[in-house]
This record gives sequence, structure tokens and C-alpha cells, in this order.
Amino acid sequence: MKTTRLLDLTAAMVLLVCVALSPPLVSGDPGQRVSMTLVRGAAALGAFCLDGSLPAYHLDRGFGAGSDNWLLQFEGGGWCNDIASCKDRSKTHRGSTRFMTKTAVFTGILSNNASLNPDFYNWNKVRLRYCDGASFAGDRQVGNGTSMLYFRGQRIWNAIILDLLPKGLAKAEKALLTGCSAGGLSTFLHCDNFTSYLPKTAYVKCMSDAGFFLDAIDVASNRTMRSLYTQLVSLQGVQKNLDPNCTHAFYPEPSLCFFPQYALRFIKTPMFILNSAYDVFQFHHGLVPPSADLTGRWNRCKLNVTACNPHQLDALQGFRTDMLEALMNFFRNSTRGGMFINSCFDHCQSALQETWLSPTSPRIHNKTISKTVGDWYFGRGEDVKQIDCPYPCDKTCHNLIPASTTDSLAPNAPDHKSLGTVSQVLLNDLIS
Repeated sequence: MKTTRLLDLTAAMVLLVCVALSPPLVSGDPGQRVSMTLVRGAAALGAFCLDGSLPAYHLDRGFGAGSDNWLLQFEGGGWCNDIASCKDRSKTHRGSTRFMTKTAVFTGILSNNASLNPDFYNWNKVRLRYCDGASFAGDRQVGNGTSMLYFRGQRIWNAIILDLLPKGLAKAEKALLTGCSAGGLSTFLHCDNFTSYLPKTAYVKCMSDAGFFLDAIDVASNRTMRSLYTQLVSLQGVQKNLDPNCTHAFYPEPSLCFFPQYALRFIKTPMFILNSAYDVFQFHHGLVPPSADLTGRWNRCKLNVTACNPHQLDALQGFRTDMLEALMNFFRNSTRGGMFINSCFDHCQSALQETWLSPTSPRIHNKTISKTVGDWYFGRGEDVKQIDCPYPCDKTCHNLIPASTTDSLAPNAPDHKSLGTVSQVLLNDLIS
């Protein structure tokens, strides 16, 4: 029964909602298309995507006062935790650069428009393509019949950094490492390592968007996410790349350090946490995974939160409470950290223009995400830890009633709906 639940979750998560790098909905600015760069030196480092193809990134050069500043963004896109799901993934744009679009649209925090991204518009901006299935953290390879599966996320991360250092990263004055979803998780895992590559004089911080995945108990009283991460860490050889102080503290369950809530207190570099307290992906696949709702009693609630019954709303409010409790030590004691925990039913808010900075973007105490992140990064005031009131009090959410993420995502048939029907049309550009 437990195996069935994990397989159900895997099918749903292999190609989950990823970084929402679609053109802005409200600004009229279509965003900038940036070409892909293959990392030619990656092979010498044994850094390959799942299928053996070379890893890649997109670089938009900085200019003016931002010429020596760098923003790196990890792409998201779920995980694979067994051979079958990783093999399927290797035949898609989530496991091979051969199937990826050769240009990426830069909007939101990646925009080069000063009015849409006032703090980072003129920085060097890099989008790291995701093709390993373990948040850039694995280091193993497995024979799969006549072919090989490469779990080399850690080497991909190293290879991309080494490729960027001679292009200007080595003399960075300011730097921000960020990412969304599985890429937001990558930010927690690689934050301190990123700092170690840069000059000691560099001003370095990290910001995770929708990457604070909880070690939650689902509505069937199972720890579905913990089971997934335990399998993933074992399969992809992730343990040796986790923070050794964390794995020592959580021995004999080192895979717990794949969860940000356990890894966070060991991170030394200043961190900003951007997350919805009702993160749509975690709602649909962590709190109520398909395996925990075989009769479909949650279907209407997933499609429309206003259709949730009192018991279901209690579960959602309980999830918010669990997230805030997991963040409370950080909120109270981190003197260099920042946070924006809103109550929108959303997933990934920094790379989409309408949520990052627009007339209709979400606000807490009348502050946008862009303003709060910028104030935190540049030390402009102390009001950089924002926590929203519970649903349904926030009327600034751009998508108050989101469409559901499908519970039957197949590796070769991505269907991204969790950002709502309007965003869905634009997300199609990412998977074409």
C-alpha cells in the first residue's frame, strides 16, 4: 500500500508546476528572450543531465552600475525518486537539454526593465536549467539496461559556476542566489556553497521562492513528502552533498536535511524566504496527495477553495500553522533574514511579473514582494519580515480561486494548471 502511494505521488510530481517564467500579464512588456548556453566543459567534470546531455544556462549580461552584480536563479520542476520515473523524466525537458526550448523569457526578478524590476534590472542574470531531478544535489550514475541514468545535479551546479566565474562572476561585488519550487529548495541546499565561490569582499545573499517544503503529515496521516525525499536522497546519492552539520544533528535520518525546515538553522549566508502559507503545490501533493484521497472527496476543494467544507478549511489552516511554526525560530531570531509569507493560493511568485511587481501584485501591509525583497537585500529599513493574515482576509491576491493542479501528471504529458487559467496559456510557452 505504501509503495502504491509513493508511485502515485511520483507520477504527480515528476513534472510538477515549475518556475513560472511566463511573460507578464499586466505590464504590457513581453519580457526578454535570452538564448541558452551549453556548458561545454561539463563533460570533463562528469556533469550530465539525466540522459547524458550537457547542462545549460541562460545569461543576460548586466550593464551600467549593475555590471559587477550577479543574480542566479535555479529553475524548478519537481523530482524523480525511482528508476522508472527518472527514466521517463530523462525523455523530457526536465531531464535533457535536447528537449528544452533554446530561449527563455526573463520577467519578474529577471526583468531588465527598471520600472518592473527596480533593484536588479541591470544585474547579470542567469537562469540555471534543471535536468537532474534532485534539486541540483545528486552525484551518482546507474546503469539502465543498455543506457545510463546520470544523477549528477551537484556536478551540474559546480560546472555552471566554474563556467560563469571567468565570465565575471569571479569578481562579483553583489550577488543573489534564488530559485523557485524545486529550485527554491536548491537555494537552501547551495546557499553557503555559492558564497564560498565568490570573493570574500562580495555582498552575498540567498532568496528561496516556493521552496520551503514542509515535512507535513497528509490528510491520511502519512508522511508522503518524507517518503519521497528519503527515496530520492538514497537513489541519487544526495546525502554526501547535504550539510554535514545537519546530517550529524539528524542522524540516523540524514534525508531530513533535504527539508528546508531542518537545514535552515545551519545556513550561514543571509536568507529570504518567499512562500505562500497555502502553497498550491504543497496543498495538492503534500497535504492532500492523490494517494491520500482515493475517493476524490477533496476534488472540489482543490478546484475552488470557496467550495471547501469546514473540515477541509481546518486542514488548510492547520497547514498554515505548521508552516509558521517551522519558521518561528527564523522569524524571531534571524537578524539578517527576511520573509514574505502571504495567504494567496499560489506557487512561485518572483519570476512572474504580475506577482513580483505590478499594479495587481500581492501585498502585505501594502508592501509588494519586490519592495520587501529589495529592502531586505539592500538593508533599507527593518520591516522585511512580512506574515499575512490567514485566508480569506487578503484581497490583494492576483488569483483568489486557482485552478487545480492535475493529479495525473504523466512524465511525457505536462499539464501546468496551479497558477490559474490565465497563467496556464502563457506557461504553454515553457513546454513547447
